[in-house]
Amino acid sequence: MQRRTFLKGTAVTALGAAALTATLSGSASAADIPVASLAALQNAINGAAPGDRIIVADGTYTVPTGSAITISGKNGTGAAPITIVSETRGGAVLRGARGFVLSNSSNITISGFAFRQSTTLEIPADCSAIRLTRNDFQFADTGDPYWVVVRADDSKIDRNHFHNKTTAGIFLVVDGPGSTAMAQNLHIFRNHFSDHTFTGDNGGEPIRLGVSGRALSAAGAYVEYNLFERCNGDPEAISVKSSDNTVRYNTIRDSRGGIVLRHGNRSRVEGNHLIGGIDGVRVYGNDHVIVNNYLSGLSGRALVVGSGTTRDHTPGETQEQRRGNDACDRAVIAHNSLINNAGTLSGETRTYEPQDVTIADNLLVGDSGSLVAMGATSGFTWRSNLLWGAAANGNIPSGGFTRADPRLGQGTDGVLRLTAGSPAIGAATLGGTVVADDIDGDQRGSVRDIGADEYATAPVLRHPLTAADVGPNAA
Repeated sequence: MQRRTFLKGTAVTALGAAALTATLSGSASAADIPVASLAALQNAINGAAPGDRIIVADGTYTVPTGSAITISGKNGTGAAPITIVSETRGGAVLRGARGFVLSNSSNITISGFAFRQSTTLEIPADCSAIRLTRNDFQFADTGDPYWVVVRADDSKIDRNHFHNKTTAGIFLVVDGPGSTAMAQNLHIFRNHFSDHTFTGDNGGEPIRLGVSGRALSAAGAYVEYNLFERCNGDPEAISVKSSDNTVRYNTIRDSRGGIVLRHGNRSRVEGNHLIGGIDGVRVYGNDHVIVNNYLSGLSGRALVVGSGTTRDHTPGETQEQRRGNDACDRAVIAHNSLINNAGTLSGETRTYEPQDVTIADNLLVGDSGSLVAMGATSGFTWRSNLLWGAAANGNIPSGGFTRADPRLGQGTDGVLRLTAGSPAIGAATLGGTVVADDIDGDQRGSVRDIGADEYATAPVLRHPLTAADVGPNAA
């Protein structure tokens, strides 16, 4: 069924003023409110109480120019959010310039819609605990460059599909109040980002977590269990420009973009699969932890320890100074598997070289070029890395590696893992950095293996993600 509904007038408040009462077949209760027009939807939102569930009938709803579906001053609770949900997933299609416009609200869930609007959906800083779940986002390419912008603390963005963008712009931006703060405690998980085909040099990231002016602000965000496919709009699929974030258990496949800690400090990149694309992981800033990642079949550089135009970013910098790269200092890069990439472990040539970086217990395998192509490495610690393949060792210090066949076997999921008798088993030596399990979810124990995989015969708990694991229909 295609149900097209329109509202008269241009004022945002007109949605509520012209509200109609409409219900689907069956009885409605105080907490279960079916609606079948934009006016009825606005009326239900205006009267919503904690625990109410507003069910929008399947159909196409076109919001008139100058109007919006406003959610203002509405507050659910953690245990009883106000939920606005499509009758079936993707069944309620929102068109027009704007859809939902939120302000001064909390504990609101918006679920199951197909967003086809042309302007940004923003979760502003005066809101909190807003959840976007099981939605399908494909905005008009002629509209705003940013599709979803989150500035509110404690928000969740989960099980959505962002797809098919051909122009410059970003699927999901996380900022915060003002010009330097970051939204706190965001959880971005089980989303599917696909088919960003912008062909410019940059400006087409799927996720941007912060921006240069917010780099020194802690966000505490978790970006996990997301799938990126054919994300070719930027060299950065996950662009981190803030501090104290965790990026883990994501899969980036057949994409130009990788995971880039572009600005900020103290983030953790763990347990990600980057397979068959171009760029891998690039690291700038201080005190990051890069562990348990699997990077394979990349046509660019798998792991880059970045140099800088400055040693460190500091408060009070000019905007132009903040845009520059700051050198990677005191990072721990351990238990990663870099296998059959065009470039394996690389450095850069800016003025300020990385310092005091630990590179240990990594598996580096390749058949061309050099496995290690670093620039200056002042104060680096190299230990217990395992190298193999026809590629040259490169400029890794002689005491920081051994060369031996790791005896890899390919699983049904395409991942190369250790097999019995591998010299990587039990050979890791780095202490002090907590790496409790491996990329598959197997416990490391006190005697650890080199690389992202801990040899085990038990079934693998974490595989590279597929479309069935993410998006609106994911568990």
